[in-house]
Amino acid sequence: MLGREPAAWLTLVAVLVKLAAAFGWDASPETQANVNAVAAAAMGLLIAVLVHDGLGAAIIGVAQGALALAIGYGLDWSTDRQAVVMAAITIAIGMWDRTQVTAKVPKKPVLPTV
Repeated sequence: MLGREPAAWLTLVAVLVKLAAAFGWDASPETQANVNAVAAAAMGLLIAVLVHDGLGAAIIGVAQGALALAIGYGLDWSTDRQAVVMAAITIAIGMWDRTQVTAKVPKKPVLPTV
């Protein structure tokens, strides 16, 4: 299911979780911090297992975990600001990861049209 882009799919999941919190999920800062920490750890673990390259996943996990803990300990950022910052970090690392990993599924050759 994850095909050639496991990091991209897992990045999408992480961003969707943050958007849900930003646009409708009314949870306490502590609950959001805990959910973000668990999601960050799970995403980092899955990427590391799937592509056998844990550096990008580890950086994202650390950034998400650090933000989640900072929010839990009183950082006063709106959920919108959290989502934007983490989306930017996640996309930047995802773009870097894209150049560092080899897909498990080979690229399909492009056949010339006649």
